Amino acid sequence: MSQPDHPTDDSAEAPAAPPGSSFERLADFVALPRVSGLALSADGTRLAVSVQTLGPERTRWQSALWEVDPAGQRPPRRLTRSAPGESAPSFTPDGSLLFVSARPDPAAGKDAGEPEPALWALPAGGGEARPVVTRRGGVGGFAVAAHSGDVVVVASAMPGAADAAEDGERRTARKDAGVTAILHEAYPVRYWDADLGPAVPHLFWAGAVPAEDPAGEASEPVDLRDLTPDAGPPVGAGEWVTLSPDGTRALRHEQVPDGPAGRRTRLVLVETATGESRVLADDPLADVHSGAFSPDGASVVCVRETTTTYAEPPDFTLLLVDVASAGTRELTTGFDRWPSAPQFAADGDAVYFLADDDGRHALFRVDLAGGDPVRLTTDGAYSDLQVARDGSALYALRSAYDEPPVPVRLDPRATGQHPDPLPAPGAVGRLPGTLTEVRATAADGAEVQSWLVLPEGASAEHPAPLLLWIHGGPLMSWNSWSWRWCPWVLAARGYAVLLPNPALSQGFGQDFVRRGWGEWGGAPYTDLMAAVDAALERPDLDAERTAAMGGSFGGYMANWVATQTDRFRAIVTHASLWDLDSFVGTTDAAYYWEKEWGDPLATPKRYEQNSPHRFADAIRTPVLVIHGDKDYRVPIGEGLRLWYDLQKRGVPSRFLYFPDENHWVLTPGNSAVWYETVIAFLAEHVLGQEWQRPALL
Repeated sequence: MSQPDHPTDDSAEAPAAPPGSSFERLADFVALPRVSGLALSADGTRLAVSVQTLGPERTRWQSALWEVDPAGQRPPRRLTRSAPGESAPSFTPDGSLLFVSARPDPAAGKDAGEPEPALWALPAGGGEARPVVTRRGGVGGFAVAAHSGDVVVVASAMPGAADAAEDGERRTARKDAGVTAILHEAYPVRYWDADLGPAVPHLFWAGAVPAEDPAGEASEPVDLRDLTPDAGPPVGAGEWVTLSPDGTRALRHEQVPDGPAGRRTRLVLVETATGESRVLADDPLADVHSGAFSPDGASVVCVRETTTTYAEPPDFTLLLVDVASAGTRELTTGFDRWPSAPQFAADGDAVYFLADDDGRHALFRVDLAGGDPVRLTTDGAYSDLQVARDGSALYALRSAYDEPPVPVRLDPRATGQHPDPLPAPGAVGRLPGTLTEVRATAADGAEVQSWLVLPEGASAEHPAPLLLWIHGGPLMSWNSWSWRWCPWVLAARGYAVLLPNPALSQGFGQDFVRRGWGEWGGAPYTDLMAAVDAALERPDLDAERTAAMGGSFGGYMANWVATQTDRFRAIVTHASLWDLDSFVGTTDAAYYWEKEWGDPLATPKRYEQNSPHRFADAIRTPVLVIHGDKDYRVPIGEGLRLWYDLQKRGVPSRFLYFPDENHWVLTPGNSAVWYETVIAFLAEHVLGQEWQRPALL
């Protein structure tokens, strides 16, 4: 049941961390508040964040919106409260707060049915939130024009439906007939954990949505106008959209065919008054995405990501696009990092962006007049960048391996910044150890950077067992706080955790990625072993008690490690690739991976040299296999085949199977069981303790 919102109630306190370390008991860890998302009001006086906390039944997380003072003077206060929760906050120019929620409408009748996600508004001056845009099938997202306050929403529609009424009729007909089948006529058919179709995303113009009911009058439903009526399967109009400041243009991603079964992305501009559209930025050799309008709406900055090939990994640059002529200019030529999430400065003379750099996810500025990008931050990983309209400040969420996401205020031009956090929810209490860095030299002379979490009490007299954690991607790096792979849970149990960034990791230059391209079993593996060797030179680590763990690509590497060495006492492999040929043919975006690996029938070399299943006879190390049935990125067949191959060879192994989880493990109960099982498996094989089967398994 929905509870009233109290946006003027300053008595709401931020959720507190348990006393002492929050990582010693899994129940305390799972209950820690989790901050995400960031929205800045037009006048720069309010920040909104989304905070997840454990629900009263303790089986799911609930998300609520909180207000944070950009000046850091006032304590945070809770803005919304409902059982379904709220997400995706965004302010309108008048200070009203829009968000998406599946909370019930208090004005709806008893026969209204199960609530679907809708767009809600919380008035700037206080009062209760109300739904402002609803649609059968739910609202999936929205964008707000910075100056006009006009709104575009993303919502699904059935193919061929002329209007909302016909869309509803088609949905009802399928339901009444008991039909769940989907007929596909183009690739792809799935994405992460979702089936594509039969309904696909469309963009709908909502215009200005009133945050408050007109005095004494019943509010009228917003008349949605379809801006993308021709959107069709398999991906529709896409789920990403942004608006020009005056609301006259919408910018969206459009996926187009790239070869017989491939896809690539381009930017399309839509005139919101007429629905007329034209391609703004397109490159047959690249994906173009992540566009943002300049303050005057005359330009767009976006990311150009080159298409991978058998010989080359992707490369990224920023493009400046003139809206009127569609002419482009590169802003980061020669910059040997991968820019993302660009935003214009308040005066429109520069662009801020984020990029991985040496184990950090840093904030950069590049002037439109020319010059090299300038790094503004030191340590930490930044996200959700917000630019104050008066140019006085930047706001972002910052995290690191010793800091969960927190909002911070930044100077738009100063370098070397690491500002204090703003008062906000999300405290985790004392960390059970310390964080340091390790540098290793690979066989070819490349430097391999790693983070090392050391537990309390580790010393030469009492060295800690070492866990090697291998990141996924593979085109990413360890640089930010993770709730799903949180090393402090293991540190609280006496383990040291090594988080290396081997070949293929981004943030170390194009050549560093290229070292492992198409050769996952080569430099990425030897870099990992070099990192472990360098760490084990420390007297406070125990070289005789080690294990290796990884998920996704990290799971692939954990499997590869198991086939190449028996130096570790245990292997934990989550959502892992085992048979590369099988994986490439069944994953949700096969065309992406086949560009790197080639057709397995025409160019089998890389599959033969790098697929772990071909070397299964060499495995001697005990293995814990973990996989979710709803994982469409690395389908469950990989985990089932790996489990069978281990069992028939007599390798000591266990299989933790989640019938209703996807590539990640997202529910509180299953997350706790994941950690509990991993801890028990490591205790058995690394510490030599008796196996303790988790009670709920």
